[in-house]
Amino acid sequence: MAQKKLKSGFTTGTAAAAAVKGALLFLVNRRKPESVRIPFLSEGFVDIPIHRCEKKSNDQAVCAVIKDAGDDPDVTHKAEIGAVVTMDSSLETIRIRGGKGVGRVTKKGLGLELDGPAINSGPVRMIHQAVSDILGQGSHGLDIEIFVPQGEILALKTLNARLGIMGGISILGTTGIVRPMSHDAYIATITSSLSVAASAGLTEAVFTTGRRSERFAMQLFPAIPPEGFIQIGDFFQTSLESAMKQGLSRITLSVFFGKAVKMAQGVGHTHAAKSELSLQTLGLWALEISGDKALEEKIITANTARHAFDFIIIECPDLIKKVGHEMIRSAKKFAGQGADIRSVIFDFEGNVVFDSKKGEVTQ
Repeated sequence: MAQKKLKSGFTTGTAAAAAVKGALLFLVNRRKPESVRIPFLSEGFVDIPIHRCEKKSNDQAVCAVIKDAGDDPDVTHKAEIGAVVTMDSSLETIRIRGGKGVGRVTKKGLGLELDGPAINSGPVRMIHQAVSDILGQGSHGLDIEIFVPQGEILALKTLNARLGIMGGISILGTTGIVRPMSHDAYIATITSSLSVAASAGLTEAVFTTGRRSERFAMQLFPAIPPEGFIQIGDFFQTSLESAMKQGLSRITLSVFFGKAVKMAQGVGHTHAAKSELSLQTLGLWALEISGDKALEEKIITANTARHAFDFIIIECPDLIKKVGHEMIRSAKKFAGQGADIRSVIFDFEGNVVFDSKKGEVTQ
């Protein structure tokens, strides 16, 4: 059976540029456009339907589109993103502002002006291109306000507040296109989180793989501010490399046993697809430690690392210690030998079963 081709989508930045272009077309042509064509910053283009458009005056129009993330949906998938475009002869250039639902920047490290709108450089370039497509090259006196009606609600489902983006979502996009499973947005969030942590003066970060492990890590390290906790997902290698570039040389890896096993084996991207190989290696380590061939076979044939953990903690706790130390070795392979790495392994209820700083397995 042929595999279904995944559908690409477009970013919030592309949606904002489309709304601007639609509003300008309405002002110039005096009729609502059905759709607009927006070129991506990389290559290609997308035709985006206009959701709604209204002319407020001869000099002002409001237009909105519906963001489509394709087959890689995020919290902004199907969100309405709009623009109020006003021709203003008192302005010498294009002024781009954030309206309702667009976050404001309150922390350093994002490469954006403090107290300014969370609109990245890629979308700004796309908006300028949209203006040039309609009005031609040259100076244009325009006031452009980007808005997202549900932006404040959507932002609650993101890490924006920790990054210092308050009151709404970010208008993002490096190329304009969302490719399914590209992971670009997740990596961008990790990079931004590390940048904010470094800008806050931190030299230490706690890496977790998701919200649940982060919750347990925050309970374990209450003295570390929220900016110091970074959800890295499956991006073990990329996150460590980025942390070193930001000057965060002290990293604590606080993860559940399943992810710990993959990190210990030097897997740069710890997706579940590699689980079979993980159990084989884990079984081999068990044999080296215990000499117990039956235990090796039991681990290899376990359903999951979680399943294996239930008997490993009783029959071979030194194997968990081995995993913890191998995590550090693997992390230094990506981060450099000068990095200060600590490993903390949780059981699946959030109890610490190994902490490399203490060196013992807790049952």
